[in-house]
Amino acid sequence: MKFFLNGEWQDRDEPIEVINPFDGSVIDTVPSASARDVDLALEAAVDGAKIMAATTGYERFRILRKASDLLRERMEDLALILSSEEGKVLGEARFEIDRAIQTMEISGEEAKRLGGEVLPLDGGKDVRGKFGLTLREPCGVIAAVTPFNFPLNLVCHKVGPALAAGNSVVLKPASDTPLMALKLVEILLDAGLHPLAISCLTGSGAAVGEGICTDPRVRKITFTGSLEVGERICQVAGAKKVTMEVGSNSPLIVLPDADMDFVAQSTSMTGYANAGQVCISTQRLIVQEEAHQPLMSALVPKIEAMTTGNQLEETVNVGPMVRERDAIRVESWINEAVGDGAELVVGGNRDRANLQPALLDNASPGMRVCREELFGPAVAVVKVKDVNEAIEMANDSEFGLSAGIFTRDIDSAMRFAREVKSGNIHINWGPLWRTDAMPYGGMKGSGFGKEGPKYAIEEMTEMKTVVIHSR
Repeated sequence: MKFFLNGEWQDRDEPIEVINPFDGSVIDTVPSASARDVDLALEAAVDGAKIMAATTGYERFRILRKASDLLRERMEDLALILSSEEGKVLGEARFEIDRAIQTMEISGEEAKRLGGEVLPLDGGKDVRGKFGLTLREPCGVIAAVTPFNFPLNLVCHKVGPALAAGNSVVLKPASDTPLMALKLVEILLDAGLHPLAISCLTGSGAAVGEGICTDPRVRKITFTGSLEVGERICQVAGAKKVTMEVGSNSPLIVLPDADMDFVAQSTSMTGYANAGQVCISTQRLIVQEEAHQPLMSALVPKIEAMTTGNQLEETVNVGPMVRERDAIRVESWINEAVGDGAELVVGGNRDRANLQPALLDNASPGMRVCREELFGPAVAVVKVKDVNEAIEMANDSEFGLSAGIFTRDIDSAMRFAREVKSGNIHINWGPLWRTDAMPYGGMKGSGFGKEGPKYAIEEMTEMKTVVIHSR
């Protein structure tokens, strides 16, 4: 595919291969953008921002609603591309597209609701004859830098609200999975979006991403990805608004009064979806000692029953990781944990980018699998004495994106909700759950700012205070 720049589909001499992670075959190629391309994209985006700011909320709604309709019409073709480039199984690819449809629909609805408020200025001492209100205006040019693991829906979570708010967008998708972002641009143009309102540049983060994020023509950056890259963006961004979602190490606490079959079902879903390549995957299973044996008896058979392999085969549960080097890294972390005293109960065998879902028992908090973001199909089980130790351990992390607890005790559940430092709290489900309208974002080292169309639009607009003085 070509990239989209300055209102045109364009090619370049240096191609980037898009690889199917299961067999290493080349699906397609995309151009490698240059610093000159970044400058052209931003020049176009400045004009595009003026055009978008002049459109009405209803006009933006119609474009986004039409885009969601086209996503629905093209679902099967898109699912095949998404599954092929990212490695997630076809069922998960279809589910992601369905969520992307909702994200664009909600963004369109929010475009009709942008407004301000009347200010109670006479609440100030000796203030009379003043009338105040707030207005929301688009930021202008939005830089959207997106990750590989949800190459459509996380793009929609940035592009949809940005356009709904009346901005233009310069989009930099992950180099491993650029095709879905380019397909979304096709759909938006077919839906009636002005060609200058969006550019999509493919290429390396150093050449493209950093060039976009450092440019003063960009007013707002929205980024999802690794902590390392997120910190670099914050260092170079300058005086810009920034939303960051930069990873996690999600805990799931299990207390003895929980339904262990239900916990096992949840863990098998929230620990291994998309081969564990989800920011809010269950990574640390913090289990009170009395619950340990019943949970393991229920959980191990579910993990053993998972099938790995070609993500395009409907019978496969877990596809390959996006890159073989990532599977090698996760395998090494598992082996390191075993060397430090953990027990590999099931899984862990690797065939190229395919890694069998793994369960590590008797892990300890100091192990890398319990401290850093694994981003792979493995869950580490740590035993604790009581809920106090469980909450303390859940908080013993630099991250704070999502956390879960299983218990029937309302007091323990509310203590967990109040005391665990995480942007998303789940009671009686694992940390991997999100509906697209909800506010979503992290605390501590997991970032700042919120996604979810309503909340993202607040971050992608500027508030202006207007005071009318009467004599």
